[in-house]
Amino acid sequence: MKLTALTLSAALAALLAGPLAAQDVTVKVAYENNPGEPADLVMHRWADLVKEKSEGKVALELYPSSQLGAKQDVIEQGLMGVNVVTIADVGFLTDYDPDLGILFGPYLTDSPEKLFQIYDSDWFKQKEEELKAKGIHIVIKNYLYGTRQLLTKTKVETPDDMKGLKIRTPNNPMQIKAIEAMGGTATPMPLGDVYPALTQGVIDGVENPLPVLYGQKLHEQAKHLSMIGYLTNTSLWLGGEAFFSTLDPEVVKMLEDTGREAGLYSQELAAEADKKILADMEAQGVEITYPDLAPFKEKAKAFYTQFPDWSAGLYDQIQAQLTN
Repeated sequence: MKLTALTLSAALAALLAGPLAAQDVTVKVAYENNPGEPADLVMHRWADLVKEKSEGKVALELYPSSQLGAKQDVIEQGLMGVNVVTIADVGFLTDYDPDLGILFGPYLTDSPEKLFQIYDSDWFKQKEEELKAKGIHIVIKNYLYGTRQLLTKTKVETPDDMKGLKIRTPNNPMQIKAIEAMGGTATPMPLGDVYPALTQGVIDGVENPLPVLYGQKLHEQAKHLSMIGYLTNTSLWLGGEAFFSTLDPEVVKMLEDTGREAGLYSQELAAEADKKILADMEAQGVEITYPDLAPFKEKAKAFYTQFPDWSAGLYDQIQAQLTN
């Protein structure tokens, strides 16, 4: 007797039953960081979690060291439907929603925990849905990249010492304006270009969390570390909705759930890494300065007056959430 189409479908569904409906999925994960850096370690943890939870039916392929191109290039690949995820700070998303830039303001808070509460708030959940409509799908939103410090060829103890210094920043308006507010000359470029730029004198310094400065070996070319701690750097891992909308919702949920576990691991690593790195840098001839932060914070206030596109009262709204 012939199976009807309905019976055949039911039989096929039974055959494919199991975790994630036996959907085979590969996601490329691209980042600028080198193997062994915290970002790389966290992505390996995420890949292991995904493999375990999906019983091998979903795989993350890791591409460190800018193998798939600069951050903006990878984001654009995702928007076109490529099966890729990359790390991006909210500063990179201001073209889609200017208000998100507030979360990347200098000296906004020194508490990652408070910032993560905002990422879990109704305000941010609404932003997530609006980003989806514009093609951006956030997979991980509790990733702690670290606290951004300043590594330069000359000592920086005050904002005046930053005058005339060309400081590499990522190519996003938040960090460009923050460095400029504190007195430096922001020089955007991909992270992979920074070492040769320091070597050749194209730039005088670079800002980033300690694990990145150390992992990129930038202290070989710049021997003055100023612990200005101007930015508590939370990050997002995101891809294109054009790709994620093709996946089984169970697969998407699994990627987000395991991504959250990986994000918690990033917070553990960030807390552990700095002390060891400072000792290693000092042993390799880096002079470490702990400046009075008050003048830097005072200069940085100008940053918050430079974004007329922000919603009215946004700064006060975010500060109220941070102080709750």
